[in-house]
Amino acid sequence: MRDAALAALFVIIWAAAFTAIRGLVPEWPALWALASRFLLVTPLLLGVVLWRHAAWPSQADAGRVALMGVFGSALYLGGAWMSSRVLPTGLVAIISATAPLFVAGGQVVLLGQRLPALAWLGLGLGWLGVAVLGLGRGALGVPVAELYGLAYALGGAMAQATGILAFAPARNRVDPWVANAGQAGMAALTMVVLASLVHPALPPPPSATLLWTLAFSVLVVGMAGYALFFKMLQRFPAATAAALQLLAPPLAALFGWALLGELLHWTDLLGGAVTLAGLLLLFRARAG
Repeated sequence: MRDAALAALFVIIWAAAFTAIRGLVPEWPALWALASRFLLVTPLLLGVVLWRHAAWPSQADAGRVALMGVFGSALYLGGAWMSSRVLPTGLVAIISATAPLFVAGGQVVLLGQRLPALAWLGLGLGWLGVAVLGLGRGALGVPVAELYGLAYALGGAMAQATGILAFAPARNRVDPWVANAGQAGMAALTMVVLASLVHPALPPPPSATLLWTLAFSVLVVGMAGYALFFKMLQRFPAATAAALQLLAPPLAALFGWALLGELLHWTDLLGGAVTLAGLLLLFRARAG
């Protein structure tokens, strides 16, 4: 029962994280907003680590945590936040959920792992769904900016897969709070550099809405959400933990419709359904 409650809470927070982005990116450049989130959450996470007297990772594992921060957090969320400027949050959540497709591909190409036939079917369906999403948006004559948004989100999913593959060998050796603090600190440094290069001017003073949204993103998503993420990587089989993320995109789409008035095209719904079905088959095959 406790594991089920943790899983449900994680799905809700993971879905709400995409909705919260829309309270930040219309007012601040996405990269500066994300950099601010990481800069604020890092000292809070370090405080928790010191309070818990958690063990620090070895040099090799620290390097893996750093790679998770650069790729699995900074570049992953950077792509998602950039795409959220022009795409519905539910669609961004669907594309971001494709990271396991890249993980499976990386394990085959880089690690030489063999996949069962059901996993290959899942991969095929997953990429077919992504193609439907992209081609569907193109056929509908959407602005070019939205196609760039799709590319940003897909690039972010690829970056997250890279971070997961790099961190995976250390997932049972590194304390979840230490991993969260380390990746957040590295992500903060990465995002400050990227934001300074892309948007040299500092953002304007924040509004009350931005401050409330930033607080939610820092405390609920940056601390609780990622602590649950690393905890689930320890407590659940990898396939189960990944499959739980499939529940977040439909919930994010529901939040976007109810709270932001966002609507998805029928091609988004079709492509999203095919993609999620492919991911489900992939996870079932890998769990078997």
